[in-house]
Amino acid sequence: MSRTLAGHRVVDALSLDVARGEVLGLLGVNGAGKSTTLRMIAGVLAPDAGQVLLGGQDLYEAPELARRGIGYLPERAPLHAELAVDEYLTFCARLHGLPRRDTVAAVGREIERCDLGEVRRRLIGQLSKGFQQRVGIAQALLHAPTLVVLDEPASGLDPVQSLRMRELIRALRADHAVILSTHLLAEAEACCDRIAILHRGVLRHDAAVTAGETARLEQLFLRIAADLDSAAA
Repeated sequence: MSRTLAGHRVVDALSLDVARGEVLGLLGVNGAGKSTTLRMIAGVLAPDAGQVLLGGQDLYEAPELARRGIGYLPERAPLHAELAVDEYLTFCARLHGLPRRDTVAAVGREIERCDLGEVRRRLIGQLSKGFQQRVGIAQALLHAPTLVVLDEPASGLDPVQSLRMRELIRALRADHAVILSTHLLAEAEACCDRIAILHRGVLRHDAAVTAGETARLEQLFLRIAADLDSAAA
């Protein structure tokens, strides 16, 4: 798939796949095209060319798939600071189209999975960044989507919060396919099964993660960025 914004090719002929039980990390510097890619995958932004297939169906020919089959956490979580956690999740469940009879169970399930029990009746605006990010992930999971799309889920978290976020993301593999974006190599290696490196909108690397290969990936990442920046100069 490809996408041009303001006359600039932000994503160029990009092909990716991710399966249930797998976490795919989309790695790249700021401006690499990660957020645009995830917005297209989530059904928020249509590609200029190409398809987004979910279970073999074209997302843009059957747009109800986006609501039913995809859970999306954008870089800026769509939170309402004046609502309590359980109120907000109940509201989101209704937006996702869950029947009223299923909403209570879905909210309770995701509060437990995202470890939000101690703050479920607190206002979202009073929570730490780490808890707010977990609320954002919980809203993306309420309707039990096939694919979970997370844009920079660990951004702005302290080390303890980052560790808990990694644990949560790894746990999501049991029930979902997960694709996330990050500009932090160590973060990608810690919670992803595969890493795809995107630079200037072009896919430059896509391979399984092997434990302890951070140094090699770091060298590859820097070389890709340096080579392409030199070519563009």
